[in-house]
Amino acid sequence: MNMHVEKRKEVVYRLRRIEGQVRGITRMVEGRRYCIDIIQQLTAARRAMDQVTLQLMKGHINGCVSDAIKRRDGTKKVNELMQTINQFVK
Repeated sequence: MNMHVEKRKEVVYRLRRIEGQVRGITRMVEGRRYCIDIIQQLTAARRAMDQVTLQLMKGHINGCVSDAIKRRDGTKKVNELMQTINQFVK
């Protein structure tokens, strides 16, 4: 992954925040918190993961896919991306 250093730092930061969020959810379950509160936190964590995924996809499109298209060798990268997007939206 040829991600710019600042973008990589941002992704790592966001993933660490999500990791802390998930640990908090685990404590909520262990503490027998109200189910709806847990579900809301799970939803927020999932949305945060989705945002990281979208950020990585954007970087991949702007970098790897764009470069492959410029080299007139983009079919494989575009197909790979479409397969990944298909999995993401399921």
